[in-house]
Amino acid sequence: MSPALLVLEDGRVFHGVAYGAEGETFGEMVFNTGMTGYQETLTDPSYARQIVAMTSPHIGNTGVNGEDPESRRIQVAGYVVREPARVASNWRATGSLGSALRDQGVVGIAIPGTRALTRHLRDRGAMRAAIFSGPDAVAPGENALLERVRQSPSMEGADLARDVSTKEPYIVRAKGEKRYTVAAVDLGIKSMTPYRMSERGCEVHVLPATSTADDILALDPDGVFFSNGPGDPAAAGYAVDALKGVLDAGKPFFGICFGNQIFGRALGLGTYKLRFGHRGINQPVQDRTTGKVDVSAHNHGFAVDAPTDGPFGTPYGPGEVTHVNLNDGCVEGLRLLERPAFSVQYHPEAAAGPHDASGLFDRFCDLMDGPADGSKNEGVL
Repeated sequence: MSPALLVLEDGRVFHGVAYGAEGETFGEMVFNTGMTGYQETLTDPSYARQIVAMTSPHIGNTGVNGEDPESRRIQVAGYVVREPARVASNWRATGSLGSALRDQGVVGIAIPGTRALTRHLRDRGAMRAAIFSGPDAVAPGENALLERVRQSPSMEGADLARDVSTKEPYIVRAKGEKRYTVAAVDLGIKSMTPYRMSERGCEVHVLPATSTADDILALDPDGVFFSNGPGDPAAAGYAVDALKGVLDAGKPFFGICFGNQIFGRALGLGTYKLRFGHRGINQPVQDRTTGKVDVSAHNHGFAVDAPTDGPFGTPYGPGEVTHVNLNDGCVEGLRLLERPAFSVQYHPEAAAGPHDASGLFDRFCDLMDGPADGSKNEGVL
């Protein structure tokens, strides 16, 4: 096996062997704590320009297939594992993970110290990094490689949603009888998200990230959805402007992950970068309106800065924080109290699980139905 190096911007270097394609790759170094769903992780557009380390020690056991990907290709900038599976063993497998990484040019590394790497990132925070393998790992010297890492772009200020979004609109038809028309703005949408809505009778019109409010409202949708996605929400002003137009029009709105951050900024709130982010399928989130706790799937490095001690003012009437993360108190959900609009920071569609929060799609449908008595539809309960 070819030698490989993982170089972090603070000077920490991990030695290993090449896994997947050989060469070099740069990105933000993060870790994922999920024990299942590596194929969904790899193909999630929210991981654009990120090098992902898996804390689960054995990766690739079940190979890859054509049914589980969340997008048409692997999205991560690089991949770090401890012990790649030597053999893919699953009746659904159509190939090995290592072959898929090589075929798509994704540079990876296998290192014995994924636990040490994760502890380092928890102490120091997510940071820029690079993987070098083959001749790229030995020729220049570690100091020269470190300097190149430090010259690579930061995730702060990165506008990546438009890079991973669809270039042309497309439609996901309703399963069975059509009940609603949903305009879904693709900021890095996962394939399971419109599928979950189609199961509930939604005909989902998926639109490019840069769609304007006029583009969205031209569909006369029953509801509007803003998806997950990568990058810094402060750099996606076009999406904030579009959402303001949607809120002005009074259309029912639901956002997840990056869509939650865009919703927050449309309400006049700030966003900030988390120290090491939430990435995995085991995050406890409490719904403050019911007290219920869901175990949920996450993939975000930014969060909304909102007051959690009660309602706050917005240009669209009062709003409030509806969900918080029980690990660190991070804001995990927002809603307007006088308009039909809400969002969550996590992923209720979670293809690899858990599915505790899948009922949020039903809440969205309830908003699109409107109140039974025909009165003003006020928020989500």
